Amino acid sequence: MTGSNDSENSEKFWIDFSKQPDGLIPAIVQDADTNEVLMMAYMNEEALKKTMTTRKAHYWSRSRRKLWLKGEESGNFQTVRDIRIDCDEDTILLIVEQKGCACHLGYKSCFFRNIDGDIVEERLLDPDTIYSDHKSQE
Repeated sequence: MTGSNDSENSEKFWIDFSKQPDGLIPAIVQDADTNEVLMMAYMNEEALKKTMTTRKAHYWSRSRRKLWLKGEESGNFQTVRDIRIDCDEDTILLIVEQKGCACHLGYKSCFFRNIDGDIVEERLLDPDTIYSDHKSQE
């Protein structure tokens, strides 16, 4: 992972998660090869630390209220190439190598619909074959 090593930037690297009411910040996930936005999830401090340590993307599930490793059920892991923080230090950008689909509905990207609800990407996988507790959200 890249980043500056000067002392001014290293002191400011860690996001202050306590500034957020729920301790969570958005994480935008981008494909390292195509620059396509794959998904958006939330991270807490533990998820960020695990991501940095393992180089596998970890997130906080608001619905399940637990930490999760992307790909733990599907095998569609995200290997992190770089982590960036926005200018306000309240959003993370993960640049990843995506194995398989990023979307739990079987699309490469979670952004497979346009504003009119039209599906603009091809479904690559049937989610019912990947997730045991999948409930279609289409």
